[in-house]
Amino acid sequence: MSQVPALAATFLSHTKTRFVPPSPEDLAALDALLSRAWEDAQARWPGVALSATSFVAHVAERLPPASPTTPIAPLVSGLSLAELYLACACLQGHSAAHEALERHYLARLPERLRGLRQPDAMIDEVRQRVGVKLLVANAGHTPAIADYTGRGGLLSWVVVIAGRIANKLRGQEKPSTEDDAEELFKALPAQGLDPELDVMKRRHHAAFRQAVREAAATLSAEDRHLLRLHFADRLSTYEMAPLFRVNQSTISRWLKRVQQQVYAETRRRLQEQLGLNTEDFQSFIAFVDSQLDLTLSQLLDEKREPPSEG
Repeated sequence: MSQVPALAATFLSHTKTRFVPPSPEDLAALDALLSRAWEDAQARWPGVALSATSFVAHVAERLPPASPTTPIAPLVSGLSLAELYLACACLQGHSAAHEALERHYLARLPERLRGLRQPDAMIDEVRQRVGVKLLVANAGHTPAIADYTGRGGLLSWVVVIAGRIANKLRGQEKPSTEDDAEELFKALPAQGLDPELDVMKRRHHAAFRQAVREAAATLSAEDRHLLRLHFADRLSTYEMAPLFRVNQSTISRWLKRVQQQVYAETRRRLQEQLGLNTEDFQSFIAFVDSQLDLTLSQLLDEKREPPSEG
């Protein structure tokens, strides 16, 4: 009995359908087809390195349902193989693949969403959320890019996901970064506080809320996205790193910088608005800072990040 070519053997071992064993000629043709598809995909995505075995297994697992006697080669040829290659590399966490997905697909979402009559104010957030959905595992589920089967173009598939996210956002009132900050202030624990500080907190709540709103308004759109991913979408710094194509420590530095900017601007505006003497003001600010830090750490509840390798 002749030996089954390596790629054809890998492919057949990963399909959901258990095909009738192909003839040696058909096996050789299938192996050549898979090898050629892998080489073509490498040429289309230079810098995105993926083994032929991983690619072939990924394609086989997404082959459409078929009867055991169906010819295999036409099923494979009908898939968008180069885009399945990119999806597989993204799923394996290759940074070059993430960059290619951003450059060739996510970057084209704004024009496509405008064509679907989505409001401009929502488009940036939709694009960011699509990136999160495609590339970040959530609640025990694999990233959504794993669901791409190659039976249509990847861009069209991404646009469908973006449209669903946009429709969902339009159907709900999403709290802004400023509103999130206000909710944090409302949730500050009152137990064990100095009675005078508790009175001060309640008395100056409106001033604090206004100061936070104005401080948050000074942030750039990029910084707002950063805060929203971390606070509202509850992504850890480790999960955010591949979205921005930087390491985890860089994300941590960015978040610290943005938080310090909001806190500093809030303090400055409060000092302008409140008619407190210096001692009372410093007591109030020390209380707000300490309680905000505590509340933020409780709300984030980040997953423990894996230790760095090496």
